[in-house]
Amino acid sequence: MTTDAAILNALRQFPGAGVSGAALSAQLGISRAAIWARIEELRRLGYEIDASPHSGYRLIAVPDALHGDDLLTRLRQPRVVGREIHVFRETTSTNDVVERMARDGLAEGVVVFAESQTRGRGRLSRRWVSSAGKGLWLSVLLRPRLQPLGATRITIAAATSLVRAVRRVVGLETEIKWPNDVLVRGRKIAGILTELAAEVDSIKHLVLGMGVNANQSASDFPAELKGLATSLRLEAGAAVDRPALAAAILEELELDYSRICDGRFDEVAAEWEQGCSTLGRPVRIQVGDRIVQGRAEALDPEGALLVRTHHGNLERVLGGDVTVLK
Repeated sequence: MTTDAAILNALRQFPGAGVSGAALSAQLGISRAAIWARIEELRRLGYEIDASPHSGYRLIAVPDALHGDDLLTRLRQPRVVGREIHVFRETTSTNDVVERMARDGLAEGVVVFAESQTRGRGRLSRRWVSSAGKGLWLSVLLRPRLQPLGATRITIAAATSLVRAVRRVVGLETEIKWPNDVLVRGRKIAGILTELAAEVDSIKHLVLGMGVNANQSASDFPAELKGLATSLRLEAGAAVDRPALAAAILEELELDYSRICDGRFDEVAAEWEQGCSTLGRPVRIQVGDRIVQGRAEALDPEGALLVRTHHGNLERVLGGDVTVLK
């Protein structure tokens, strides 16, 4: 933990009473002058920290910006997901950054956020609009002990984690559209992109990317997305605390990833099925050059969608471009 993270962690432990410079100095093993210098740097970053000779330092408010040190202090330790957090002001795609980290041999659990992406992407190479400072654009490096077909389980877990985090922080009920979208009243607020490197029978590493529309206004969306995409701010009628939502997503993902690693994917799948608006509906799925059409019935043990076709056959679909039919 960095010095700034340790200071923020200490201030959060005593939100009302405050912490003296002497106590911080003793706890962190650095001089009071060094504590003051780090407090001034945190203030420069937008943290409102009160200083009083009687009550010490108190954290009054935090900025609407993502900082790795701040996010780390919001997460319970020890943990896998979010054990290390990096925030970029701008990058091409957070998935690209994490892919490079994976090839360099970094341990799983590293998370990368970007305040802006110049080449954000969704499934099927579609462009993802990443408004600067208004959403959450993040990727997580995972190394699950799964066969390649089991990667769908991670996408399922990401969706259930997003649903719980949004409910917890924003108070909105959302729905899951198979395979990778989270919607509010039929319009998309989040998408999931899972990319992996694998051997024949095992996953070497997996990059889990998530994009969440948090504080965009209607004018932030291009014309082709009008009526298709929305933001949490538009739906809730108030600005979203992005750092709080980011921490909640990582907390919920840690829970679901641990359930998968412990062999309890059935619990995640049951929760996913409860929140999925695709199940029980007629669907048309384009899988490469092939069309699968029928009624979406359930998930199989690996996370694939089971579709009952018009011929009565039960077809297993791992991914594709889905249209829910009326």
